[in-house]
Amino acid sequence: MVKQARAELTRQQIVAGAAAQFEKTGYGSTSMADIVSGAGTTKGALYFHFASKDELAQFIIAEQHRLSIESVQAISATGKDPLEQMIMLTHEMARQIVDEPIVRAGIRLTLELSTYEGPVEPYAEWISAITDLTARAQAKGEIRKSVSAESFGRFMPSAFTGVQLVSNVLTRRSDLPDRVDEMWQILLPGIVSDELSGDIERLVKSRWTPAAA
Repeated sequence: MVKQARAELTRQQIVAGAAAQFEKTGYGSTSMADIVSGAGTTKGALYFHFASKDELAQFIIAEQHRLSIESVQAISATGKDPLEQMIMLTHEMARQIVDEPIVRAGIRLTLELSTYEGPVEPYAEWISAITDLTARAQAKGEIRKSVSAESFGRFMPSAFTGVQLVSNVLTRRSDLPDRVDEMWQILLPGIVSDELSGDIERLVKSRWTPAAA
């Protein structure tokens, strides 16, 4: 048991060190030696847990994706209206990007590797989630029927990705929560039903945190 616990601790140490290195220098510029140095472990320990840099990168992407899926499920369980859930989800993703190194690393890896033949699942599932929430919001009369759920499902993740990337360049994401608010202040007037046109400021402030779950 002690041996297993020590091995798991080493694995976590490797993942944390790799996430920090991938976030800092990206996949292409990170070597296994960099990861060993950053994690404060040995090359033997690294290769015991991960056979290659690609395997380690894929693990980090999967962990980031798992956290995102858990957020979708938890926010869905709140029973809030679909449009509020959508806004809550973007703010929770922004919080994770700011607070969780493995999320920042996973996003950078996904963006970098997708230039080649990287994972498409994170994008596909995010698009699917937003498309579903949009359709449900339309069924409840929150979003205009003239809005294509499929088009908005593709557009909103693209908009969020651009917002967080520019925020990273300009302020190292210190202003990301405000920029996400700004994104919704621009988007909502063009999609909400007439009945909700007076509720835009309330909707923009929709929030969910793990502690409130």
